[in-house]
Amino acid sequence: MNPNLARNRISEVINPRIFPQAFAVAALTFLALPTASTELRAAGTGESTIQWREWSDHVFEDAKKEHRFVLLDLGAGWCHWCHVMEEITYHDDAVMGLIRRKYLAVHVDADSRPDLANRYEDYGWPATIVFNDHGGEIVKRRGYIPPKPMASLLQAIIDDPSPGPSVQPEVPLEAVGQGALTAAQRNDLRNVLVTEYDPKNLGWGTVQKFLDWEIVEYCMQQRSDGRQDFQRMARETLTAQLKLIDPVWGGVYQYSTDGDWDHPHFEKVMQFQGEDLRMYSQAYAKWKDPKFLAAAGNIHRFLKRFLRDAGGAFYTSQDADVVQGEHSAAYFSLNDSERLAKGVPRVDRHIYARENGWAITGLVSYHAATGDSESIDEALQAANWVIAHRSLPGGGFRHGETDVAGPYMGDTVSMARAFMALYQNLSDRIWLQRAADAVHFVDAHFKGEVGYLSSAPIAGLKSKPQTDENTAFARLANLLYHYTGTEDFQRIAKHAMRCLAAPSVIESRGFQVGGILLADEELSREPAHITIVGRKDDPAAVALYETALRSAETYRRIEWWDKREGPMLNTDVTYPELPKACAFVCKHGTCSAPLFTPEKLAREL
Repeated sequence: MNPNLARNRISEVINPRIFPQAFAVAALTFLALPTASTELRAAGTGESTIQWREWSDHVFEDAKKEHRFVLLDLGAGWCHWCHVMEEITYHDDAVMGLIRRKYLAVHVDADSRPDLANRYEDYGWPATIVFNDHGGEIVKRRGYIPPKPMASLLQAIIDDPSPGPSVQPEVPLEAVGQGALTAAQRNDLRNVLVTEYDPKNLGWGTVQKFLDWEIVEYCMQQRSDGRQDFQRMARETLTAQLKLIDPVWGGVYQYSTDGDWDHPHFEKVMQFQGEDLRMYSQAYAKWKDPKFLAAAGNIHRFLKRFLRDAGGAFYTSQDADVVQGEHSAAYFSLNDSERLAKGVPRVDRHIYARENGWAITGLVSYHAATGDSESIDEALQAANWVIAHRSLPGGGFRHGETDVAGPYMGDTVSMARAFMALYQNLSDRIWLQRAADAVHFVDAHFKGEVGYLSSAPIAGLKSKPQTDENTAFARLANLLYHYTGTEDFQRIAKHAMRCLAAPSVIESRGFQVGGILLADEELSREPAHITIVGRKDDPAAVALYETALRSAETYRRIEWWDKREGPMLNTDVTYPELPKACAFVCKHGTCSAPLFTPEKLAREL
């Protein structure tokens, strides 16, 4: 996600995945803003003479020497309101004059710098942060700022550089107990999902609508108890979100405004493509509903056509606007040929390890649910490309081709998830080993006192644990523990869970608590355990393995024991050698009788 997840505004006023409680205030602020066309007339007409710099470890040293404040403009290439701010606010004569006089201006593409993006993700894109020359924050603003308010803000900082009300002391991250949720916390968070659900417009969130993958995945796994009908909420949300899938090109728009699913913003960001592909694939495996299969297929179609590099890796995103700064609702209502005649929204052709991990995991989930051979081939090509071009010694991954900072935790975690998915689908131990190496890399390089840090310190700014990264990491390390029996992975999973169970983290999440509940639940129980015993060149064993992959359970340990490869990695269960291929389903310390046909295995599952 996500993350470093959704880089949202209200449009870009606020990030709903992290700060939902501020939606109402953000909405009122946004509605009061002038339109883009009005501001174009008000802004200066000359070329911008702002000397934008890149963020570096020396940014505050330079500011001190030059007696300047540091203005950080943090945006994204796909972000509509970032384009508007670039074209309008930063071309205004008064704004340019103030920046030239007293500010060191730094522009950062959030997708290129996960460290800064994770630190300021609460502020959506564009985010505007002003520092003094010692790195102290003076102002933090979320969303588009028109020229006159921006000029007033810059002048006010010059007049009085003391921190404003937007700069609040960080809440300490203090773990309680061993890191697991208490029964009361668990019940409270489950109730949050019920009480915050929108029964009228469906889904969660009252201003922006988007698919929260962890919430939906958690709800899909729960049994109904008469009051908390989690599966119904998951299915309704997945159905409502179909409105955000582009009917012409496929792919999923990032979110919808106005509290319903009918007002999409049209950027197509890789995390949403990969995670939505994963969720619709899992939904099809569970309910066999053809509309969920069609949704997954349409996202896959978009990835192949627009975001796939000739070498097999995946790009980062497609812009919301065909003309930067102009809303594209009319454009996206056109058919294929009409769109192409007007041009194609810009594709960010950076190839990042993190984004490829999201794509690979989604493609592998699509293969698991459908048996589609093309998607698993594409996943393998992308994985091998990233290994060849983004690997670091020791099992980690850098972000892009040349990182000015990093490494970042998110790249290695995302690729480790992809490797685990490949192992579950292909039963080739090289992928399990790569996942294990990546987890050890994160543990060695990013471990904090509570959970795992997103990055090394950023030009003197403190690095913090990012909740979604720790969620994915806890779940991944826990699954590795069950596959390998190596207790060190259990230790790692529990350390990440300490971050998720910290009161300050729980209190900051609003309704977005699905990931915390998922990690807590999985760390407290064994996964569904399915083992195929037989040669990997035996068609009967292949059919059994494919049946296991199609199962609806998402928290699962699927193994294929071909004795020619040596003993099982985790020897907690001993299997007999039988004259023909069979399957076993194990839980709570007991296993089924041998199952010799896909039909019997499917019934047992």
